Amino acid sequence: MASRADNIASNLSLANFSKATELKKRIWFTIGALIVFRFLSFVPLPGVNPLVVEQLYKQTQGGILDIFNTFSGGSLQRMSLIALGIMPYITASIVVQLAASLHPALAALKKEGESGRKKLNQYTRYGAVLLTAIQGWFIASGLEAFGASSGLQAVVVPGLVFRISAVISLIGGTMFLLWLGEQITSRGIGNGTSLIIMAGIVAQMPTSFANLFEGGRSGSISGFMIFGLIILMVAMVLLICFMERASRRLLIQYPKRASQNGMMQADRSHLPLKLNTAGVIPPIFASSLLLLPLTITQFAGNSVSPDSTMGSFIVTLNQYLGHGKPAYMILYALGIIFFSFFYTAVVFNPEETADNLKRNGGFIPGIRPGKSTATYLDYVLTRITVLGAAYLAIVCVVPEWIIEQTGMRLPLLGGTSLLIVVNVTVDTITQIQSHLLAHQYGDLIKKAKLKGRLR
Repeated sequence: MASRADNIASNLSLANFSKATELKKRIWFTIGALIVFRFLSFVPLPGVNPLVVEQLYKQTQGGILDIFNTFSGGSLQRMSLIALGIMPYITASIVVQLAASLHPALAALKKEGESGRKKLNQYTRYGAVLLTAIQGWFIASGLEAFGASSGLQAVVVPGLVFRISAVISLIGGTMFLLWLGEQITSRGIGNGTSLIIMAGIVAQMPTSFANLFEGGRSGSISGFMIFGLIILMVAMVLLICFMERASRRLLIQYPKRASQNGMMQADRSHLPLKLNTAGVIPPIFASSLLLLPLTITQFAGNSVSPDSTMGSFIVTLNQYLGHGKPAYMILYALGIIFFSFFYTAVVFNPEETADNLKRNGGFIPGIRPGKSTATYLDYVLTRITVLGAAYLAIVCVVPEWIIEQTGMRLPLLGGTSLLIVVNVTVDTITQIQSHLLAHQYGDLIKKAKLKGRLR
């Protein structure tokens, strides 16, 4: 039976895909949902002039707006109904996870199982609506004020009615994306929320590469630089694939139990500890904190004289916190390292894991159950997190330096964007392989039953 399973796993290919009808339906549904997402990114907010908004956006490039614009597939640049994308929900989810680890009531709710998970998910939705409303109000107010100071009329009819309608529209767009992501997760293939973010990033690839090759054709960018950028992206993809799948497997042993043939044998399993337990959260947090003051100073700098004390301070701050500057890269790397350890401590609790192992009779060979196991898990996790944090810092900081040197802002050249795209792609392919494997096992069982009837 084991040899048959090995043969099935090794024979998964596109030839077997044509027979998996259920899998094809799921893939087509996912593609259709992503197409709807892309159509919505071109529907502007009511009362907004998209051409003027795009001109205003170009004046504020380099700040935190670039992150949201990348994740929303350019929707923020066009100020569409889904300008905020699904990021308010992601932010609310991170806040709820942090609160569930720090607040006793939410921590108890987290341990209640499925009912507790639904309750926390409900709190996350409320937080997403609140964050979308706050961000939408500031975006509407900023469009009116910033457009007026620049001599551009981004809002057709400014006022309270426009702000309220903009907030309602943005809330509706974000909540629709959240519903669409849930439909992809349940009826499609892969994680819907992650796929929507990845689709927004990948959607900007054709334009970015077209600009890159156009620069090579016109002579503004050398062919050697273009070749070097492509090689760098391929190398980073390979590095991310290797590091994201790397893990430390701890041997877990269980007491001896009687088997079917009467022999006493011990059960063994492994506890995998990923090298990068925190995922893409550290780069997102670190870049957001660093680019937030830069974005504020960019908006404030339009109304402050450069010759004044405040104006000179804003100019100096922008110079030090700009992309590729030494101070920015050092603070960025330190922020990634800090949030790697912080978020790892939030998502993985050594004491809780040790208690679960002790309750089920499992133990690590050579380590006493209970407190000693928790101490050992914390020791191992700290050591591998050092490597994971260093890997994230290198993947995210090196592209920033290259972007500054070349002046080419490719969406997939950024470390955070590349991490998201590679991780989501690998997870989706893994789910497709799982569906194909289940389909092969189903065919094998049917053939076995048919042979049994013929006999």
